[in-house]
Amino acid sequence: MAETEEVTTVTQTSEPAQVVKTTRKISPPAIKLEHPQDRYETKKVIFRTYQIIWYILGVFETLLVLRVFLKALGANPASGFVNFIYMLSAPLAIPFSGMFRHITEGSSVFEVSTFVGMFVYLLIAYGLVELFQFLKPTTPDEVEENV
Repeated sequence: MAETEEVTTVTQTSEPAQVVKTTRKISPPAIKLEHPQDRYETKKVIFRTYQIIWYILGVFETLLVLRVFLKALGANPASGFVNFIYMLSAPLAIPFSGMFRHITEGSSVFEVSTFVGMFVYLLIAYGLVELFQFLKPTTPDEVEENV
């Protein structure tokens, strides 16, 4: 459904000014563009989701690093803080606990499987962020810029 628009153009020549009227057809865009505020809100929600994913990963990784560090130093599990860290990190480390044997030297324990878990959680977080990339609205300019 084309609309008609009348355009008046004035051209200056050595003779008196001439008025030329032209008519042209304007077609609506083939792609329906969404309102910029809607696009902004969608991108903001996706950005916040990225932040939440990376924050959760940071908490997981911190707990697992503390677990490895305390176990490697042979920290006393009867201590309140050490017991608290072990209790919080155990559900994160259990899925990987049987993969490799623990290296033990006196009271120190080195858990290779916990490092594997840290890497797997990183891959999961990265995969989720990339999955949300598909949901992010893009403009034709962004497509041209990146393709």
